[in-house]
Amino acid sequence: MLEEEHGQYWKTLVHAMLDGVMVVDQDGVILSINNGLQKLTGYSKDELIGQSCEIFNCDNCLETRERGGGRHCELFKEGQVRHSKCLLQRKDGTLLHVLKNAAILKDKDGLIVGGVETLTDCSELVAKERVISSLRRELSIEDSFHGIIGKSAAMCQVFDLIESAAQSEVAVIIYGDSGTGKELVASVIHHLSPRSNNPYVKVSCAALNESLLESELFGHVKGAFTGADRTRVGRFEAASGGVIFLDEIGDLPLSTQVKLLRVLQENEIEKVGDHLPIPINVRVLTATNKDLNRLMEEGRFRKDLYYRIGVIPIYLPSLRERREDIPLLIDAFINRISLKTGKNISGVDKKVLELLCSYDWPGNVRELINVIEYAFVLCSEGVIMYDHLPASIKKKPQHALTERPKTSRQKGADEREHLLATLERTGGNKSEAARILDISRVTLWKRLKAHNIQVGKKIQG
Repeated sequence: MLEEEHGQYWKTLVHAMLDGVMVVDQDGVILSINNGLQKLTGYSKDELIGQSCEIFNCDNCLETRERGGGRHCELFKEGQVRHSKCLLQRKDGTLLHVLKNAAILKDKDGLIVGGVETLTDCSELVAKERVISSLRRELSIEDSFHGIIGKSAAMCQVFDLIESAAQSEVAVIIYGDSGTGKELVASVIHHLSPRSNNPYVKVSCAALNESLLESELFGHVKGAFTGADRTRVGRFEAASGGVIFLDEIGDLPLSTQVKLLRVLQENEIEKVGDHLPIPINVRVLTATNKDLNRLMEEGRFRKDLYYRIGVIPIYLPSLRERREDIPLLIDAFINRISLKTGKNISGVDKKVLELLCSYDWPGNVRELINVIEYAFVLCSEGVIMYDHLPASIKKKPQHALTERPKTSRQKGADEREHLLATLERTGGNKSEAARILDISRVTLWKRLKAHNIQVGKKIQG
């Protein structure tokens, strides 16, 4: 009687399991299954009992048979199967990733009479492994520098300067148009610096009005002004021991510039409403998309502050100055957005790539990201086509270089003449020539070298 009760308990337990359980005989014929297996595979008990386990088209079993290992899996050869990942086919034809454990069954005389298998659904685990693998591929992009993508000469110079600046303690100012990645560069400098384990505090000088900015930077004491119901720690104090990043420093009001200069000179702050100095140890990084020299001439930016914050200047090239990086950026953004959306989009059409590489990108990398995200909304799978692009991109004329004659000899001759004419116009001033041509000095130098043009007192070509 007790043995029958125990048997009933075990039967109830097996049917309550979420994992699938299956008993087969020596020929692989299914003798018994639990409720969990029915839910996993979509087959009913009546559809499976008496059928061969080959009905599931297990990939491991198929490989074993192809290698000449008998009709069924390695269970009866090895006596057990432990933690084997398998791919089964459900009744509706969809595939199911499972983790299989199995053992042989013997009678009282020790003869093998069958086997029992447990199958655990590991589809979510496999999906997460794929995401992790994709993220690792993205993080290990060969043509990237700590998340900043690029292999152009202009960006390689930036990477070298970032590494050098990171090991220093002096102030760094990052110049660049909107969308070039100034905030990302500041983050990398902090990450590579000896202060990387200490606070990193970001402040947008343009996002706060003048009345709040001083309190935000230096903090305030209780009762300092209407609404100051408690003492507040400012951003500089919060960043002590680490790095503070002042973005859009060109928008800082003159009154706040005076107080910031004192902080940089004395390494101490005073909270609003208090005169007690608080010592701080903060490295300052700044960024701007404005011409600080022009602001100084107009009296809107202090020269003494300019020299304090601009010890190491880093100039980020616009996207049109490093067009060779555009395909790398497109691939990286497609991979990143694919992971986020789950869409199977592999790349862009050849004509689309040519259009994107010839576009001038006034919004720089940020605008390119927006274009790819827009295309993902319209493109369901495959490759991004022309119709998937926003109208703002399709309406813009292509870059002038793409409109030249098609033969390489004609292209070279035209470019050489254009370079010579521009240098004659600027009297050999390469910086001014690069500005007129809308390219970096490095790009100009490479083109001069390619066309064997020497710039001295007299231009020789």
